[in-house]
Amino acid sequence: MLFASARSAALSAGLGRRAASSIALKYSNAVFSAALNKSPQVLTKVQSELNAIQSAVKSTPELSAFIHNPSLSSRDRAAGLPALYAAAGKEPSEITKNLFVVLSENGRLVETEGVIEGFNELVAGYKGELNVTITSAAPLPRDIQSRLETLLKQSQAAQQAKSLKITNKVNPAVLGGVVVDFGDKTIDLSVASRVNKLNNLLSQSV
Repeated sequence: MLFASARSAALSAGLGRRAASSIALKYSNAVFSAALNKSPQVLTKVQSELNAIQSAVKSTPELSAFIHNPSLSSRDRAAGLPALYAAAGKEPSEITKNLFVVLSENGRLVETEGVIEGFNELVAGYKGELNVTITSAAPLPRDIQSRLETLLKQSQAAQQAKSLKITNKVNPAVLGGVVVDFGDKTIDLSVASRVNKLNNLLSQSV
């Protein structure tokens, strides 16, 4: 089965952009491999479907509650899947449907957003794209974002990539400063990080 490896792994088993668990990433790799093995066109279709589902989950309280509810029975989880498929489009691919069947059967629907995030990173790597997420407590002023973009474009990772996509994500928990995620790296320049370090120092000195 396409997701056999992800199924067995799942059964045995911050502030910035990354929220995907190691379990979610196993599903990401499984669906990415399954789609790419079909064709690049299927990979693109699956990505479009998953991103549509991601958007629907974020904008629809009922869908968000569905995937985050750990008390649902296996029957209830299965019954709710058509709503996710509907968000993916009129005729979602078998790969997309199989992914959510496995997530549902393993009680891992809560990993949906991490799975999709990890999948998008794999697709970006395959296409030679570098996705950069700048997380700040409030939307960055245009001049500040432009200066950060200029600096990021000078990085070795950006110069090796075919294209660079920069997104500003807002998270009030950052308090101030920024957290920059790109590739497999994170640069934490947030006030929250400095507060945490101070708290740790104070707790150690007591």
